[in-house]
Amino acid sequence: MTPPGTLAIERSRAMDYITLMKPELTFLSVLTALAGYYLGSGGVFAGAGLLHTLLGTAMVGGGSGALNQYIERRYDALMRRTENRPLPSGRIAPVEALCVGVLLAAGGIVYLACCVNVLTALLAALTCATYVWLYTPLKRLTPFATLVGGIPGALPPVMGWTSARGEIGVEAAILFGILFFWQMPHFLSLAWMYRKDYERAGYRLLAVRDEGGRRTASQALLHTLVLIPVSLLLAGRGGAGIVYGVSAALLGGGFLYFALLFYARRSSTAARRLFFVSLIYLPALMIAMVIDRVLR
Repeated sequence: MTPPGTLAIERSRAMDYITLMKPELTFLSVLTALAGYYLGSGGVFAGAGLLHTLLGTAMVGGGSGALNQYIERRYDALMRRTENRPLPSGRIAPVEALCVGVLLAAGGIVYLACCVNVLTALLAALTCATYVWLYTPLKRLTPFATLVGGIPGALPPVMGWTSARGEIGVEAAILFGILFFWQMPHFLSLAWMYRKDYERAGYRLLAVRDEGGRRTASQALLHTLVLIPVSLLLAGRGGAGIVYGVSAALLGGGFLYFALLFYARRSSTAARRLFFVSLIYLPALMIAMVIDRVLR
């Protein structure tokens, strides 16, 4: 029988590996890939195809998260928000993180190529490459890194679509646009909340170099304004109906209100509210897509 203390250590170790894979971002990738697959399949789930897609997406997302933390381990140690992560705290060795990241990311890409299709695997490889080898180092060089980071964040729903269709369509491009423009107010509000942390670690983000917050809040508002019509395009193209269209308009209006509030006040409180609203907006929009398809 395994002693209770040993079980506790094993559970803690398992949680460290889960944390290493950035579960919140990986879950978001899986969720949006699910929405893309659902729309691409016309509302019909092929069990095996869907499971292969979600598993491969989770593997690539988790591996990319581990590689990101491996590269940024020294900088994570300088920020209060990330100093307790498994690598900077010393609970996981760098070589372990590197192995986990490479095995998961490469394994996920190969898995998608073998069990789904080559196009989806290529999109997964592009997601990993832009996140790990472009976005991660660029954060220390230029504020434009946020725009670059929007690319890998917006590709999972396209992967879901190509898994179901085997090709990239206009609707897939709209899904990409929704995720891309959503990420900007989401991340900019987060960056404003933790700008001192990012400055301490030497990141050259817009929020770090924007003393009064006007440019940060302006960019968050601008991308929110673009997000609303882009999200409505899905209804206009016939990929979704009136239930989705009304939901997208109402959700977009609420999102815009908090973006305007952030622009007007430029405070940490306003940024925090915008950030949490962004966390509600995206899943709610995805759920509206599914409900709309079920009711049509």
